Amino acid sequence: MKLPRHLFEQTVAFYRDMLGLPIVKQTEESVAVEFGTQILWLDRVNRMSRPEIWLEIVTEDVQAAADYFNNEGVERRDEVERLPEGFNGFWIANPADVIHLVARQTESE
Repeated sequence: MKLPRHLFEQTVAFYRDMLGLPIVKQTEESVAVEFGTQILWLDRVNRMSRPEIWLEIVTEDVQAAADYFNNEGVERRDEVERLPEGFNGFWIANPADVIHLVARQTESE
């Protein structure tokens, strides 16, 4: 969940304090909350006026996923957020323009 700066702290408090969900990872700009069997990432974002939901698709073969989406006419949206150097993944969007990260499943998942 991408959150404007002015909503970040109270949104984190909602999940942590109101719902009692455990925080599993935290940085200055992101908090990961255990949300059932999933991890909900709350990211503080500058220059954003309203929250957005971004989703993640994990795969064992990122290149095969890239080829599949390309063949199906799904355009990459890598401009939405820069990924770390060496990160094995890319961005796409569904027809409603909801952003999805397509990434290699890590050992911790």
